[in-house]
Amino acid sequence: MNTTGLDPRGPRFAAVLTTIVFVVVLLTGSGWLALAQAVIFAIGAYDPRRTPYGLIYRHLVAPRLAPPAEREDPAPVRFAQTVGLVFTVVTVAGYLSGATVLGIVFAAFALVAAFLNGFFGLCLGCEAYLLIRRLRAA
Repeated sequence: MNTTGLDPRGPRFAAVLTTIVFVVVLLTGSGWLALAQAVIFAIGAYDPRRTPYGLIYRHLVAPRLAPPAEREDPAPVRFAQTVGLVFTVVTVAGYLSGATVLGIVFAAFALVAAFLNGFFGLCLGCEAYLLIRRLRAA
């Protein structure tokens, strides 16, 4: 078993929390909450294990679960966090500059991506990372 990679349940847990954050952002129009999420994505782009969500998972949730059957490469998750950061920065810019429609559209995109990952295990950013790697190798 690969013990150096990520427990795949951690990013899914983080995606559920991110889904909740984006629902609140869309309901309240809070660019400041979106900015807080952008900071979390920025940390995750460096190391997903160091985000507040990753720390909550590692210290409060994971000890109550059986060890993961396998681990995953953190590189696709870091890429997905970077994509989330870009979408969230546009969300923040939209809400805080008064371009509310822009904020809503990008928050909705981020919500869909987080929801798909959190509830179905489909990480769009991870899939994009793998596709880019395949295209570069071709």
